[in-house]
Amino acid sequence: MAASGGARLRLWLERTGSGYRLRDAATNELVHWEDPRVHVVRVAGTSYRLEALQDDGFDPGKRVALVPEPENEFDPHAIGIWDLERRAQAGYVPADVASSVDAHELQAVSIWEWREDGQRVGLRVLLAPKEAWIGRPRV
Repeated sequence: MAASGGARLRLWLERTGSGYRLRDAATNELVHWEDPRVHVVRVAGTSYRLEALQDDGFDPGKRVALVPEPENEFDPHAIGIWDLERRAQAGYVPADVASSVDAHELQAVSIWEWREDGQRVGLRVLLAPKEAWIGRPRV
């Protein structure tokens, strides 16, 4: 993620479809998922955690916890994505992103979901710098 010239990143979450889009609070411009100031990732491994994925803690607009797993036998860079209370795990930050970020320097918010037959089957999560301001979801 690239710095924004020293200015604090400020984002609004705006409801749309199956989740939220991002809007720069300073300029009112849409922030695309490819914006270098943030990462918007599809949560990896959700198909193995469908029951946990139904937890209200993963509803779009909810903050989620990033939990580094340096002892993970498959990937020492693994970062789990959990509800804030760390009761349920949705999956992982994709390996290509997890290997290039420090979970302790980020905050995360669930922003998009996929549903099939009335149940959540996938998520996208916003990863933003810890110092960024992320406004409460707007209707």
